[in-house]
Amino acid sequence: MATTTTHVKRPDWLKIKLKTNGHFNDIRKLMSSQKLNTVCEEARCPNIYECWSRKTATIMILGDTCTRACGFCSVKTGKPSIYDEMEPVRTANAVKEMGLNHVVITSVDRDDLKNDFGATMWAETINQIHRKAPDCTVEVLTPDFQGYYPSMNKVFSARPEIFSHNVECVERISKKVRSQSIWQRTKSVLRASIEFGLLTKTGLMVGLGETDDEVIVTMEEMADLGVEIFNVGQYLQPTKDHLSVDRFVHPDVFHMYKEKGLAMGFKVVESGPLVRSSYHADEQAKMYGVKSNHA
Repeated sequence: MATTTTHVKRPDWLKIKLKTNGHFNDIRKLMSSQKLNTVCEEARCPNIYECWSRKTATIMILGDTCTRACGFCSVKTGKPSIYDEMEPVRTANAVKEMGLNHVVITSVDRDDLKNDFGATMWAETINQIHRKAPDCTVEVLTPDFQGYYPSMNKVFSARPEIFSHNVECVERISKKVRSQSIWQRTKSVLRASIEFGLLTKTGLMVGLGETDDEVIVTMEEMADLGVEIFNVGQYLQPTKDHLSVDRFVHPDVFHMYKEKGLAMGFKVVESGPLVRSSYHADEQAKMYGVKSNHA
């Protein structure tokens, strides 16, 4: 099993081989030309070279500034600028130009947009993609909209093929990891998605101070709720100003998480050191047999 360490050398299994091809630069140019942000860049994702070279990217809407300051996240925080109402159209145009079969959309938290929290832009983005690229399945990785159901319902009603919202960590350490969020509110968002009838996904990071037993209990809680896709990956400290890594979890332990998760009833479990929310999301959709609701 994994051991708990602090400020230790990154193990060999976390060393990343950089592989790029022409698609990497194509994605970079397209995102720039459409004035779009990607969480791949903003969150310093370790898989950016692999994903962009596979011609996949996670588009981040509603600007590049978050109203929250989670201890694990490198997306900048502060007072966001006014959002661009044409962003949904440009996002859909980029998806169409890339010829994607599956796309992941995420966003910063917009707690400044009272009684909406960005939901209108979320719904319009989903609708525009379905309109311009009807064969493309849409996966959304959303904030919690402060648990405000009318906002959540706007997103649900746009019928994304997969609705994802992350618990991020086990409940005991949640306030340390994301002080402006509420773990039980996250759970209520997932419950609402499931009750609406959407295919629902969540995930968490390990290496933040949890135990393996707590990870398993969290997975059981999500499976019992009705979540069908679960991701678990290693937390990596993006800068010295963020939470330090408590432990590096061995790949054998990630394999154990996956086996236990499948036994719990999850349809898909992605578990490994470099797994992130949207890692191989297109392949997960294929594994599940997700089809576009709008083709």
